[in-house]
Amino acid sequence: MNAKLNYSLDVFRGDLFGGITAAIVGLPVALAFGVASGMGAAAGLYGAIGVGLFAAMFGGTRSQISGPTAPMSVAMAVIITEHAGSMSEALVVVMMGGFLQILLGVLRIGRYVAYTPHVVISGFMSGIGLIVMLIQALPFIGAPAAPGGVVGTVRVLSEAIGGINYSAFVIALVTLAVGVLWPRRLSRIVPGTLVALVVGTLLSVLWLTEVPVIGLIPSGLPEIVFVPPTADFLLRAIEPALILALLGSVDSLLTSLIADSLTGTRHRADQELVGQGIGNMVAGLIGGLPGAGATMGTVTNIRAGGSTRLSGAIRAIILLVLLMGLGWIVEPIPHAVLAGILMKVGWDIVDWRMLKRIHRLRGEHLSILLITLGLTVFVDLVTAVAIGLIVAGMAHARKLESLELDSVVSVPLLDSQFFSPEDESPSTDEFTARVGLVALRGSFTVASSKKLVGVISEDIKDHDVVIFDFSGATYIDDSAAMVVEQLMGVATSEDTAFIVMSLSGSVEDTLSALGIIQRVPAEHIVETLDEARDVARKLLGM
Repeated sequence: MNAKLNYSLDVFRGDLFGGITAAIVGLPVALAFGVASGMGAAAGLYGAIGVGLFAAMFGGTRSQISGPTAPMSVAMAVIITEHAGSMSEALVVVMMGGFLQILLGVLRIGRYVAYTPHVVISGFMSGIGLIVMLIQALPFIGAPAAPGGVVGTVRVLSEAIGGINYSAFVIALVTLAVGVLWPRRLSRIVPGTLVALVVGTLLSVLWLTEVPVIGLIPSGLPEIVFVPPTADFLLRAIEPALILALLGSVDSLLTSLIADSLTGTRHRADQELVGQGIGNMVAGLIGGLPGAGATMGTVTNIRAGGSTRLSGAIRAIILLVLLMGLGWIVEPIPHAVLAGILMKVGWDIVDWRMLKRIHRLRGEHLSILLITLGLTVFVDLVTAVAIGLIVAGMAHARKLESLELDSVVSVPLLDSQFFSPEDESPSTDEFTARVGLVALRGSFTVASSKKLVGVISEDIKDHDVVIFDFSGATYIDDSAAMVVEQLMGVATSEDTAFIVMSLSGSVEDTLSALGIIQRVPAEHIVETLDEARDVARKLLGM
């Protein structure tokens, strides 16, 4: 609402420049990802238009640019070769993935992506970068892309090198060199990817003509290509659709976090998933490549002045105008040029900042990164993220276990605390430490619940009365609550009376909901340590 009230000519000018610049940067990348996915260059443009426009209109990140991305293109290539028998079936998977994204947003799951450990993200993105570079190795030397992803490419690469197309290889090298060497200060005026695209294409048109090119690009508005699927295929399509939904969601929300860091704003994660889902459903309906929030396009848009949804919409409209009557411009672009562009894109995706510090990572973090990276390249993307999160969770649980156990205080309450000053000296009292105090501080979860029994049980057996002090406890999950019940059971079996002290808030709610606190006699539930002492005296007959 504030964005509308504060909208001005200067803001519009920034959105206009941002949208134009993002369109120029996004055009070669959209074409390249379309070809790399196996759907064709036109599909890359359709995806950039459909996802870009509707995600900008309905998403939750004001300055985000959406369109084809490396993870989505890689996933789509796998879907086409392994999960769909035709292009119409592949597009049904895209629409289902978009619907699942909308569902994730409606269920408010988007906010949890922010808790993904950086080593998982780093391993995943580095794996994506390696996949992009490896798959583009064949077009880079003028050979057709091989089915089977990375493994399929590696199998035929040596044979393809023997039949290298030197014209395509030279064009790809020149394109890559221009993209890498183009001065950063000039990129603000003319993006390096666009210069590389033009130089490589002119080299092909004017000199090295014997190379594979994009070919015919349909002109006019995209047509609806939906073909009703069979019920059997819908069931089989759930898994790949979920892959697209999860990848698109993670990809988009990570880009949203980057946009937040550049603009000082806060995105709405769940709304962003709804917008991305709508965009992907439209992309599937018009034969487009699925997409997500594009980091490179988003950063370009923000640096060029784009700050509202209009910048993303302008970028999509510019690409649509290009498609309407200027498709012939992109038809002579060689595949080798797109391969050269994607080689640089893949290199930039790899998290070199983290990999340079890999020798300094702790063992568990290094394992998480390498496992995620390896699974991304050689298995599949969702398995990589899922296993990475599981391993990261286990490593975090180990650390949390020690932290939580360090918060447990188990000490004897010397009998001097129960006697008045005129009574006998505590040093000569034969009943010293008959009362024990078990103080639970902070939070307790499944991470420490099992060891909590071993740590505390022996102490409970050494006392006639034990006080469970919850005054410093802030959170207990169900697993830890069941352990508290188990500790009470240990006390009962050892004929040790127990007192519950300072129980309140969510801790009390959890213990009550599980019926644990109901086991404690009402007179043994107290608020303060003084009250606990009074109850302990009575239990000891003092």
